[in-house]
Amino acid sequence: MATKDETIGFIGLGAMGRGMASNCVKKGFKLVVNDMRAEPMDALVALGATKAATIQDIAKQCSIIITVLPTGKEVSEVVMGANGLFANAKPGTLIMDLSTIDPETTDKMHADAKAKGMDAVDAPIGRLAWHADRGESLFMVGGTDVAFDRVKPLLDAMGTTVHHCGPGGAGTRTKLVNNYLAISLTQLNAEALALSQRFGLNLSKTLDVIHGTTATNGQLKINFPNKVLAGDTSPGFTIDLAHKDLSLIVQAANAARLPMPVAATVREAFSMARARGAGGQDFSAMADVLCDLVQTERPRIKPST
Repeated sequence: MATKDETIGFIGLGAMGRGMASNCVKKGFKLVVNDMRAEPMDALVALGATKAATIQDIAKQCSIIITVLPTGKEVSEVVMGANGLFANAKPGTLIMDLSTIDPETTDKMHADAKAKGMDAVDAPIGRLAWHADRGESLFMVGGTDVAFDRVKPLLDAMGTTVHHCGPGGAGTRTKLVNNYLAISLTQLNAEALALSQRFGLNLSKTLDVIHGTTATNGQLKINFPNKVLAGDTSPGFTIDLAHKDLSLIVQAANAARLPMPVAATVREAFSMARARGAGGQDFSAMADVLCDLVQTERPRIKPST
């Protein structure tokens, strides 16, 4: 079980990682952090963390190392590369990867960890960047019972909900299932909102009806009102990242010989949004992209007076 006497490494201080690392420090864990950018490292140092110049430095001094990286390519390089964590860490070290990546890379991480006398956990993150900032993330965990027990205190420091989904790789695969629904619902919501706008309906009344029937969904009820419907498309989870995850989902489904025609279609809708320059916006902005495409007023909930 991770204790506050251990030195914990944290690599990747982006939109999600920075908030989670901050909560680990605030909860009393001794963190050594590394990122390609100085600014988030300096912010963590101001909270009480220590900055590491390289990932090799983290590998040599930390017993548990957390990674939050963009894609499987970065995970392969940082964790399994010739100068990566496995090549420099001591036997008994545990690597916990929180990235959303392809199952094949996750499976290789677990196999390589075992071969080197180390351990691994895949624990992709549920919910959004503002949840990470507030310590309210959800985690889907793959790993042995022993490894899960070891990292549970850290996960509790970063989130409010932790699910042990099964052995190594189960967390990554559960995340792909979850994100398939979350991202596809975003596209469905965008189309429904654009249709409402095109019909000239009262948006608030339309939403009241939807939320009173089984047509409602968490994206439309929770995320959209805080983002696109409020005119805020600053990224919590970008269209680019959603497209990346959809590509992983379609790829993994193809490997499992499972047809997913809806996933493939939604991915192409996100491809269109990226082609129109919207990739860096929040994925709820798919509603704006579609309305702009058909020259219909963007959907907005006017604040009550």
